[in-house]
Amino acid sequence: MPRLSEVIAALESLWPAERAESWDAVGTVVGDPGQEVTRVLFAVDPVQEIADEAVQLGADLLVTHHPLYLRGTTTVAASTFKGRVVHTLIKNDIALHVAHTNADTADPGVSDALAGALDLRVTGPLVPDAADPEGRRGLGRVCELDHPLTVREFAARAAERLPATAQGIRVAGDPEAVVRTVAVSGGSGDSLFDHVRAAGVDAFLTADLRHHPASEFMADHAHRPLALLDAAHWATEWPWCELAAAQLDQISDRHGWDLRVHVSKTVTDPWTAHAASAPVLPGSASGAPSADSPGAPN
Repeated sequence: MPRLSEVIAALESLWPAERAESWDAVGTVVGDPGQEVTRVLFAVDPVQEIADEAVQLGADLLVTHHPLYLRGTTTVAASTFKGRVVHTLIKNDIALHVAHTNADTADPGVSDALAGALDLRVTGPLVPDAADPEGRRGLGRVCELDHPLTVREFAARAAERLPATAQGIRVAGDPEAVVRTVAVSGGSGDSLFDHVRAAGVDAFLTADLRHHPASEFMADHAHRPLALLDAAHWATEWPWCELAAAQLDQISDRHGWDLRVHVSKTVTDPWTAHAASAPVLPGSASGAPSADSPGAPN
């Protein structure tokens, strides 16, 4: 069986820590470099439910996309929820390793996995990494569909192919517009709007789209239809777990490690329910409540 240090070295070859953003917190959070590793669990979030799952599974290593302590801390007391995660992992000899923005820009990376889940053909990065002479690494991906779809049909494909969440897929734009090219970015993507404009695609699928940036983006494209599709953050990044697990499986086979690699299917998206809005009122220009409605804004 490999030591943790050997498995971590293999993971670092896939997602070197130096390729993470300067503000990020990647790498090994807890774990004894000399401990043996036989079973690995991949997940998006290092939350208590995932730590408990790792314990039940008998995992020696938990690999997550999101950091546990992104902004630092002064305590790992078990009276805090992150401290409880640390205590659970250490008490059960489970290491934690994080690959975040270094996995976002990797080749293949988070957005490649998202494109694969949507059955899209990647043509290149949305924001190329200037340090990559081959031009394959970078944030987001520009993709082509196997055949044209309407925005409505592409949203339905995304809802079907991505893990189910309470949010589902939100759409801005003409539902009947034709989509041939798409930009995708796993996780929060409205900081990439300038790059989406430059890419000249028909649609952009990402997560965490905020009201004002999305509204201004759509107003700026009134002359040229360009749809926005907003999925749940967790759902756009979960496909990476399957990709990363497959990559570690291949490394394990090459080295004869016989690792047992698993992907958590626990939904850690924080939103748990969705209530649909009321139908558009007769004669109303939008679905907003009337002034006499209890739900009218103040």
